Amino acid sequence: MRPDLATDEAIEMFPLDSEDPDVADYATYLVRASCEHAVEIDDIMREHIVGWRTERMVAVDRAAIRIALCEGLIEKKVPVAVSISEAVELTKMFGTEESSRFVNGVLGRIVRSRSAQEEATDGVPLAQDGDGEDPVQG
Repeated sequence: MRPDLATDEAIEMFPLDSEDPDVADYATYLVRASCEHAVEIDDIMREHIVGWRTERMVAVDRAAIRIALCEGLIEKKVPVAVSISEAVELTKMFGTEESSRFVNGVLGRIVRSRSAQEEATDGVPLAQDGDGEDPVQG
């Protein structure tokens, strides 16, 4: 959220000492991976967010979308549906009244677009995430 900070400086700002070591390690991993893929993630966002410049988005919304894209689409650490659900929950807690709907819509649009692109290039439908439900609907 603070582009003026180096990755290690951003990580040092968070008091992770009292966290479970696995949680602290994963949080650190997400920050590093999101920073490493920042240009790719922001390009994906710009391509699919109509009527908004990423720089003008609510910071919490932008961060939640970035983390979800990194974790679910790029690094594939969790099923996409899980990364979307977690992003929506984060924005319900820390965003505006409209944040959760906005983030869900943006991530859903990106996932549907990516799925359509992969089907067009492979000719084979993508496997559904986890329980077979639509990642946007949960």
